[in-house]
Amino acid sequence: MGRKAKYVVNLSDDQRSEVKRIIDSSSKNISTEIRARAKALYHLDECGNAPLSPEKAARKAKLHRETVYGIRKEFSENGLESALYRKKRETPPTQPKVTGEIEARIIAYACSSAPEGKSRWTAKMIADKIVVDNHIDSISDDTILRVLKKRNLNLT
Repeated sequence: MGRKAKYVVNLSDDQRSEVKRIIDSSSKNISTEIRARAKALYHLDECGNAPLSPEKAARKAKLHRETVYGIRKEFSENGLESALYRKKRETPPTQPKVTGEIEARIIAYACSSAPEGKSRWTAKMIADKIVVDNHIDSISDDTILRVLKKRNLNLT
């Protein structure tokens, strides 16, 4: 006799129709990932005609077996929305330190004549000049080189 599954998928009629709508939809707005997750849930549904094992459901949905186990667990614990869609990001990504204005300053310094007593600008000198002029709190010379490379400029 087999072991009783800890996480069981029992879709309500509304949930089953939503999953079926996602599977049958030809809309480009529904990603293949969401469609595959919906297929897995549909095949795992205990209220359906003949629920499949997670291994068979994974083959039908073209997912890894462990992914199907995760989908089943997520559905059992948090519901349909959580099982189908990715979690929204809690913290926004950090804003880049180097804005267009800072890039323009870097390029302007690199293209200007070298300071007194120097033959050319170095990345370190440009970084120091940007910080001294209070355009930014801190910046590395690697960042300066990256900005210049992006604009096809060379300090030599």
